[in-house]
Amino acid sequence: MTTGSATADEGGRAVPPNAGADTAAAVERLAVDTVKVLAMDAVQKANSGHPGTPMALAPAGYVLWTRHLRHNPRDPGWVDRDRFVLSAGHASMLVYGLLHLTGYDLSMKDIERFRQWGSRTPGHPEYGHTPGVETTTGPLGQGVANTVGMALAERWLAARYNRPGHRIVDHRTWAICSDGDLMEGISHEAAEIAGHQRLGKLTWIFDDNRITIEGSTGLATATDQSRRFEAYGWHTVAVEDGTDVEAIDAALAAAKAETERPTLITLTTTIAEGSPNMAGTAATHGAPLGEAEIEATKRNIGYPSLEPFHVEPAALEHWRSGAAGWAARQDAWERRFAAYRAAYPELAADFEAAARGDLPDGWEERLPDLRGAPATATRNHSGKVLQEAARALPTMLGGSADLGGSNKTDISGGGDLLADNPGGRIIHFGVREHAMGAVLNGMALHGGVHPFGGTFLIFSDYMRPAIRLAALMGLPVTYVFTHDSIGLGEDGPTHQPIEQLAALRAIPGLLDLRPADGPETAEAWRAALRHRKGPSFLALTRQTVSVVDRGPGLPSAGGLHRGAYVLRERAGDRLDAVVVASGSEVGIALAAREELAADDIAVRVVSMPSWRLFAAQPREYREEVLPGEALKVSVEAGSTAGWERWVGDGGISIGIDSFGASAPWQEIYARHGITGAAVGDRIRKALAHRRTTSPPAGTATPQ
Repeated sequence: MTTGSATADEGGRAVPPNAGADTAAAVERLAVDTVKVLAMDAVQKANSGHPGTPMALAPAGYVLWTRHLRHNPRDPGWVDRDRFVLSAGHASMLVYGLLHLTGYDLSMKDIERFRQWGSRTPGHPEYGHTPGVETTTGPLGQGVANTVGMALAERWLAARYNRPGHRIVDHRTWAICSDGDLMEGISHEAAEIAGHQRLGKLTWIFDDNRITIEGSTGLATATDQSRRFEAYGWHTVAVEDGTDVEAIDAALAAAKAETERPTLITLTTTIAEGSPNMAGTAATHGAPLGEAEIEATKRNIGYPSLEPFHVEPAALEHWRSGAAGWAARQDAWERRFAAYRAAYPELAADFEAAARGDLPDGWEERLPDLRGAPATATRNHSGKVLQEAARALPTMLGGSADLGGSNKTDISGGGDLLADNPGGRIIHFGVREHAMGAVLNGMALHGGVHPFGGTFLIFSDYMRPAIRLAALMGLPVTYVFTHDSIGLGEDGPTHQPIEQLAALRAIPGLLDLRPADGPETAEAWRAALRHRKGPSFLALTRQTVSVVDRGPGLPSAGGLHRGAYVLRERAGDRLDAVVVASGSEVGIALAAREELAADDIAVRVVSMPSWRLFAAQPREYREEVLPGEALKVSVEAGSTAGWERWVGDGGISIGIDSFGASAPWQEIYARHGITGAAVGDRIRKALAHRRTTSPPAGTATPQ
């Protein structure tokens, strides 16, 4: 696509050199230029944003969205639509322009309120906030990794539900990515998974503009991305001129023709293409062009108006001329699905329920309660529950970062999910926690499946960006984190989590679940699978935990669903101390209670498997469980950060605020003072100190 200089009419409007040439090429060019103009004007009005990349990618966006993308703006949630992800989320005005121009429910007023409070056009695309946005992007590399999960989910659902003559799941996944996406290590992990899985319906369009914030990409990289992706097993196509719509069209067609490999299209572009003075410069990456340069750009590309946010009727008509065809494709699919329903009524009903995210009737009753289970690690309890959950939820699939045997996440009889076995239910992510987290998000975003993934709790750090985004988007992903404390023993401090529980609990919307025994582990899985508006994690032990007596008249593990509950206390009116613990330390709290009972010290033991659930309870319940007058003591084999919220200023937090050590776990616990005897001794001393420092009854407190 070439550009030419424009003159001005008497009203100051730019007049394109081809004015009056009512040709298809002219209208097409005008349609592309409209995307550039909206990006420039929106960023300028907001005085914030990234105009250069949307300008460079306007031709690619135009070709993809008008000629290849299978979508329907009237129904953004159509289940068999293609998925499009702008992984280069800083270029958000590209997708907002495409959504508006193709007829999604995104008005010009929304475009004009780019990056403003309450606007549907935030600085980076946000899932659930803007119609047609498939995932929240901005942290580079996450979006492309999401697309691997989307493509994996599409293929798995096709294997489960399609039948000869009835292809009800048959769509593609597309992404636009930047140099930054491909520099981030997560892109390596995700691309390697996609190549190994031979995800032929996945295409990434790499915007090779050779510019990053600091300047030329040559300052930081010289990687030949095409050769890199060929090594992963990808099909690669190069487009040397990012303004050549026909070359872009041919590349996209070639990607669709390749069925055995994912495709990387390397698209050579010029950032801020069309700007006469700033094109190709890093200055256009993250700042407005300025009013003078915007006017000069509009004149340079021959845009028919200098007015901000001007869209020519001919351009808008051209953009939306495909609406009938887009709707017709969905109508045709609806007819095919009706025929499918007639031929396979039960399968069709199952597919619709899966697409809605429904859980099957009676699934909870099929999960074991594990009362009477022998003493073992909670990871083993979890493995037993997961097997029954997988039987009850046939769309539940997932795996581990090369730790299936340790995490107990392999589904018995589920089969390995591989290119040659696309209906398998065990995903082997390899040693790739970064990608695993984002792939799970992509699966959840795609819909139709219940994804889970496992690793050691210490390696949740590798997954944290994806976990945070899952919480931000409200995705029902379940994480199985085992080896949850110094209790893993001899592997030492590199593998022993200390601050990880505190860090994960700090993420808004993430449901924390650290069960104490078998019955609590079963209830933790119930809570995780019920939690449909956000992610959940189970923190599970490697070491054997005590069996909690849950005989007649004693509290059941159902208290987990309130976050914390009274597990044991002595009858009577007196209460000297409340010991609050989670997970493996509940057994230690119970042992401390027995130690103190011999000294006539009345102790209540509270199991607190979930801070999030407890914080959501009414204040009256929280005060009933943790009354203000008693000494409160927390016990957890990890960082004490945050426990002051529950024990108060005068309470005691027993934990570990240093790194662990390599030794048998029993010795590590003893040396850190986390035993029944040590906890009991701390409580005795604290109560004795209270008695000596508290004023006698009836003494007035100084004002």
